[in-house]
Amino acid sequence: MKRVQTLTLTLFLSLMVSQAFAWGQLGHYLIGYMAEKQMKKSTKRKVEKILFPMSLGRSGTWMDEIRSDRSYDYATTWHYLNSKNGEYDPSTQEKTGDAYEAIQRIKAELKAGGLDPKTEAEKLKMLIHMVEDIHQPLHVGTGDDRGGNDVKIEFFNQPTNLHALWDSGMIDRQGMSYTEIGEELFRRLTPEMREKYRSATMLDWLKEAVSYRPMVYNLPENNKISYQYMYDNYHIAEERMIAASVRLAQILEEIYP
Repeated sequence: MKRVQTLTLTLFLSLMVSQAFAWGQLGHYLIGYMAEKQMKKSTKRKVEKILFPMSLGRSGTWMDEIRSDRSYDYATTWHYLNSKNGEYDPSTQEKTGDAYEAIQRIKAELKAGGLDPKTEAEKLKMLIHMVEDIHQPLHVGTGDDRGGNDVKIEFFNQPTNLHALWDSGMIDRQGMSYTEIGEELFRRLTPEMREKYRSATMLDWLKEAVSYRPMVYNLPENNKISYQYMYDNYHIAEERMIAASVRLAQILEEIYP
């Protein structure tokens, strides 16, 4: 009985903590892991040298971790953006910036070069994180419910919110490591899928996120979620992580050819 209570408390705490993060650590690690498997060796070497001693997978969580450092408060709103119908309207975004604008700006700064090592490493870690984040459907929000953070739910009888469920709840529920999930997902990546993802524009990324909203918000009346919601929707999270890995590898190759 004591062991059951301990496991329940552990799951509860992990769900509560996950509300503060994007994709959760597992999601960021496995997107970086799959991106590494697709990158040209020369690009991978350059990226590893800049990020050292962090790995590509580990660097994807850095932007969440610096939220505790007030000197990085300027980047707090760069994890997401608002879009009603898949469009990008600067007037509806946070005054301190958003993921769409920040990705394009930092990508251009890295391509231009001339940055000192510390600045380049930090900007690269931010870019990696934001590219991964923007593929979580609720990071392209409606502007009405803080990307699902205000939608309170129960996930297997534990209180959480819709955003946290998509960040990490469903992924953690698999009970697998990021390499195990990454290997499974990488097997599904076909040349046709890779070409489709690589040919899309950033505006296409927003339209993709919006297209999933009907499924994401299709909740039971009592907002109690378990196996059925997982069965209906976890494949979307998997597809989004595959797409993120392809586009992350593509962007890094553009910056460091």
